[in-house]
Order: sequence, then C-alpha cells, then structure tokens
Amino acid sequence: MTTEARRILIEAAQELYATNGVAATTPREVLARSGVGQGSLYHHFPSKRDLAAAAVAQTVDDTLGSAAATLQSTAEPRLRITDYLERPRAATAGCRVGRLTSDPVVMGDDALRGEVSRYFAELIELVATPFAEQGLDDASARDRATTAVAVIQGGYVLSRALGDDAAMRSAVRGLLELLEPPAAGTRQKEQA
Repeated sequence: MTTEARRILIEAAQELYATNGVAATTPREVLARSGVGQGSLYHHFPSKRDLAAAAVAQTVDDTLGSAAATLQSTAEPRLRITDYLERPRAATAGCRVGRLTSDPVVMGDDALRGEVSRYFAELIELVATPFAEQGLDDASARDRATTAVAVIQGGYVLSRALGDDAAMRSAVRGLLELLEPPAAGTRQKEQA
C-alpha cells in the first residue's frame, strides 16, 4: 500500500498543481484530494518541496511520454509532426508543464526549474528528430522543433487568454501552412 499511497499523493498533487500551481497548493489540499492519511504523506514526502519534486518530475515524464508516443511512432516523419501538432489538447487549461514557468516556487528552486528545463530540452529533441529525418541538418531541425514547441506553448497562452481552444487550432494550422513546401510555380513567380 505504501507505493500505492505514494502514487495517489503524486497524482493528487499533479492535479492541484495543474489547476492552482505549486506555490498555491498546500499539503492539506493534497491530502484532501488524495484521501490518503496524513502519516502516509509525511512518510513519503517529509516536506512540501519533496512532494513538489516528485509531482513535477512525474508530470514531466508523463507529458514527454505522451509526446514520444506520437513523435517516435513508425509513421512517416511529416505525419508524425502533423499528428503531434494537431493532437487534441485542452488548450484553455494550459500546458501542465508550461504553466510551471510562472510559478515562483518552481522557478525559485534549482531542481524544480531543472525539471521544467529538462522537459523543454527533451521535447525539442523529440520534435527535431522527424524534421531531421526529412533531410534537414541538425541545427535547422532543432530550429524548426523550437518553433513548433513555441507555437504550441503560445497557443496555450492565447487560448487561456481568449477562453477559446480555437486559438490553439489556429496557431497550429498557421504553422502547418508555413511548413508546407511552396506550391508549384511559386518559385518561378518569385524569381521572375
């Protein structure tokens, strides 16, 4: 049961952090959400920071795992990129990891900030791989991947600000249009 109690506490913390942030979430709220006894909380997580470290790391691992499932599939590289960009997102809820960049507790703690940094660094590498498989050099693939990640994060921000998931979909459509090769005859018109 101790491993199960730990998992339940981490999941409760993840849910609360996604809604309220780490700074605004108390151990008492995590206990109430989890239904686990107070002794279990302090057995597994002697401090609020210990709980935050476990929950943030698990959120990063979960989110990277979800992205990897799409970006490392056996589909053609272009399709993997499109599938990643177009996958359903609750955009008005915001990115569970991206939102942590505005949390003072996370950004003020080297280890917690390091987990957020790890997420973005590894995500960019995951997204860069199918771009490189399309023949781009490593620097160009990484640049495109950084742009794709920035569009998704910006889509979350716009969707939250506007209260409409359509902003994310619009941002993704715009990026996909920019990634399309020019239509036949377009270069000739530009060169003429």
